[in-house]
Amino acid sequence: MSQSLIYRNRAVYELLMRGLYGRHYAARYGAIAGLVPDGAEVVDVCCGPATLYTRYLRAKSVAYTGLDLNERFVADVSRAGGRGLVWNMRSDTPLPEADYVVMQASLYHFLPEPAPVLDRMLAAARKSVIVAEPIRNLATSRNRVLATVGRRFTNAGDGRQAHRFTEATLDEFFRRYESRVAQRALIAGGREKLYVLSA
Repeated sequence: MSQSLIYRNRAVYELLMRGLYGRHYAARYGAIAGLVPDGAEVVDVCCGPATLYTRYLRAKSVAYTGLDLNERFVADVSRAGGRGLVWNMRSDTPLPEADYVVMQASLYHFLPEPAPVLDRMLAAARKSVIVAEPIRNLATSRNRVLATVGRRFTNAGDGRQAHRFTEATLDEFFRRYESRVAQRALIAGGREKLYVLSA
């Protein structure tokens, strides 16, 4: 399936993200980077253009692996000094093991049932799984024009994603993992919610 424009070009992707998050753009990455110690092994699931690595984790000398369906983004990871792997998260293939397995703003791609993806992340993590997910979205805006734009530009290569989490539905999903939840917090000006799960 044809990818939306934002998934074909790193610059367009980052421009849109900066527009959406405004002054909270850097904070959304900083919240995750602050949980990863120097020298750790990290697998970043649905890594996109790997901004988390290039601007925040590379300086911490992490061993970084970025997984994404997008071959362009994966190539960017490898050029930046990480290990990039083309990866279809809808397959049952076990993920590479790492100390920390991270997913940022991508769990909604696997609705209505994202549990198999999170379960594979937990199986691969030695220490923690870190998930940050948007809970305020363009696609669910009351403004029809904004909602249409939000839905149409979310095809990462495997189809448009019409569904999104709210804070209530995200909390409901994570209740099944309650015994593993070590931390939860609103980040990025309240646009995302962060969950840290013990491996």
